[in-house]
Amino acid sequence: MKKIISFVITSTLILSLALFLNTEPANALSRLGSTGSEVTKIQTRLKKWGYYKGAVDGKYGAETQKAVKEFQRKNGLTVDGIAGSSTLSAMGISSSSASSASNNDVYLLARAINGEARGEPYSGQVAVGAVILNRVKHPSFPNTVAGVIYQPGAFTAVDDGQIDAAMTSSCERAARDALNGWDPTGGAIYYYNPVTATNKWIRSRPIILTIGKHVFCS
Repeated sequence: MKKIISFVITSTLILSLALFLNTEPANALSRLGSTGSEVTKIQTRLKKWGYYKGAVDGKYGAETQKAVKEFQRKNGLTVDGIAGSSTLSAMGISSSSASSASNNDVYLLARAINGEARGEPYSGQVAVGAVILNRVKHPSFPNTVAGVIYQPGAFTAVDDGQIDAAMTSSCERAARDALNGWDPTGGAIYYYNPVTATNKWIRSRPIILTIGKHVFCS
């Protein structure tokens, strides 16, 4: 009799724990069936970037889930359709568990864009951010945002202190758009201003396009 009671109590505890583990993430993360302001932010960003075509209504339906999966796939995240901390951080949406390292990358990238391109068209600001991120992925450059930006001689804004200039609001948006996959340059790893550039080697690089005062090249 004691063994039966003990078994029942143990089974009940295990079942309760399983139910807790299964239901807790649904309350903690935005996923299929969720509603609220965080879902609205997710839909707003995904619609802006072309992943989501539906209504921005704060309801995490099948179309929102599909858009989240596509965003995750393109950004190298776990493709589960759940907007957890890593996915939210990649979207630039703050959460209690968002990665501080990612936030630091946004801030530093924004400062670099501000120093190099704050007077440029918005797409040109995003393009500068994209070049930095393309270098992070390229084997010839450091593999972190900070490493690329502070590589000796890489950016004029670091050398002349413009990286610490007063921030223009569009530059932070440009940093987030670049981090979220927008690359107006089509893969450029260099850029220069043909009016001021004195380096002959940079002028020999194959040109991809020109945005504002900057020529972007491979």
